[in-house]
Amino acid sequence: MAPETILFGGRVTTQDPSKLEVTALSIESGRVAAIGSNDEILASAIASTEVIDLENRRVIPGLNDSHLHVIRAGLFANLELRWDGTPTIAEAMRQLKDQAQRTPPPQWVRVIGGWNEFQFAEGRMPTFQEINEAAPDTPVFILHLYDSAMLNKAAIRALGLDENTKNPPGGLFARDHRGKPMGLLIAEPNALILYSTIANAPKLSRVDQLNSTRHFMRELNRFGVTSVADAGGGGQNYPNDYDVINQLEKDGHLTLRIAYSLFAQKPGEELSDYLRWLNMTHPGDGSDMLRVNGAGENLVWSAADFENFLQPRPDLKPVMESELEAIVFKLAEAKWPWRIHATYDETIDRFLNIFERVHQEHPIDGLRWFIDHAETVTSRNLDRIKRMGGGIAIQHRMAYQGEYFIRRYGVEEVKRHPPIREMLKMGLPVGAGTDGTRVASYHPWTCLWWLVTGKTVGGTVLQASEDCLSREEALRLYTQGSAWFSGEDEHKGTLSPGSFADLAVLSEDYFSIEPDRIRSLESVLTLVGGKVVYGKGNYANFSPDLPPVSPDWSPVAHYGGYNNSNTTPPSHEHAPIMAADGRVWTTGCGCGV
Repeated sequence: MAPETILFGGRVTTQDPSKLEVTALSIESGRVAAIGSNDEILASAIASTEVIDLENRRVIPGLNDSHLHVIRAGLFANLELRWDGTPTIAEAMRQLKDQAQRTPPPQWVRVIGGWNEFQFAEGRMPTFQEINEAAPDTPVFILHLYDSAMLNKAAIRALGLDENTKNPPGGLFARDHRGKPMGLLIAEPNALILYSTIANAPKLSRVDQLNSTRHFMRELNRFGVTSVADAGGGGQNYPNDYDVINQLEKDGHLTLRIAYSLFAQKPGEELSDYLRWLNMTHPGDGSDMLRVNGAGENLVWSAADFENFLQPRPDLKPVMESELEAIVFKLAEAKWPWRIHATYDETIDRFLNIFERVHQEHPIDGLRWFIDHAETVTSRNLDRIKRMGGGIAIQHRMAYQGEYFIRRYGVEEVKRHPPIREMLKMGLPVGAGTDGTRVASYHPWTCLWWLVTGKTVGGTVLQASEDCLSREEALRLYTQGSAWFSGEDEHKGTLSPGSFADLAVLSEDYFSIEPDRIRSLESVLTLVGGKVVYGKGNYANFSPDLPPVSPDWSPVAHYGGYNNSNTTPPSHEHAPIMAADGRVWTTGCGCGV
């Protein structure tokens, strides 16, 4: 058949071993029809073929985030003020002040993850005085990783917190000398206090949730993301909270391919949830744009080891084994893949003991199960994962928490966490992603930059150059590598004939720019299934229309999303700095948490 679309005149990275780089490709019925030279591909054009000049730009397969909470994030994105990439506290406070003035009651201003104090030129956290001066009357909630959150006085009043308020399960209120909550929420021993507090703030209407999800998908398309493995999330109930994403798929408004996992919500009722879901749906149900992937990342709450490096490693309760084994047994019996959150090797070791017992009765080596995060996993447990056919989804959480990890565990420990080079040498399936949006940013190019440079967003060097990945290796993890986790690696992650025509045309050449410029990359033209979902500059006329952001007071309407205008790590004295000889020094961050 004659092609519907031809892209020519570029530097196309195909990741197809037979032709690693070409100058042109053709598209038919949503898939790559052919790859080759300009002359070869242009010769197949007919009058109806749309021909697009790539202007000598770099083209890559569409990025695939192996761990992003995209469905939940879409329901809230238009409510959130993003500090992702914001270079100074002064700028952050200016945005907070302006947004507080335009936000109508009873809504709150929310800064929900994607930043830390080390990215700021000032090298510190904002103070309560700064936050209260910026927003004296509008409630403000500012999430800091998964260790703490800050409330202004208006939020304290809105929640009715006083000296008689008891600490909730899973957290502490920092108090003054009279016992009154000061506005600092401390996640000790877990993040439940953070989840439960923000749940008190109003949600968007359904109409605005539809709009919010479309704009968040467009934000991801802006950076060349075309696929996501959705990891569920706290407060993301199935099937009720999937109504918006299902409606968008029905209406043809999805601009990402999403494979989603079902996340157990209520402690003590996880098994009943999964028994119900096993009868409601099945992995693979849906379409090429929206489909069920399996279970997780939370299978049971007793197995959650949140990565709060300001606190000692959590020791999971003995009840975890019996609760988790009952669920994994049922999943393996039904041949459901699963993903499971695990930060620490000690947690992974206990999980693998369970998986090995289940494996004896119901083999799991063909299920594409995997561990999420695995920052401190050891060689011994990597070998056990490989023997049972598992994989590991890694994210750039250390780019946001590396300084805290150094303070608790030291320089030598941080160098191999997570041990990605070792995973690749062993031949383990590895996929890259972000874990956006509540801790690390959803920004894919920060993750690719971290993989290549080993740096945190504050400029701390975590890994020696020999442990960092090449640009080719990093890109492969973010494309083909991630496709394994949704069972789509045969037709996703390359630009080979027959593969999905999912691709991004980049603003600069990823393979030749200076390393720190990687974080500034954007897509100027993004295609999903051969259809343009985002265009900029010379390609703006190809970009499909999108309704204006709603509500009109939304921070997204005024500030957009990730700020990648200044991607050079800050130079300040507050973050620990690892020198070439391995020495570390710090003058203290003054973060106040």
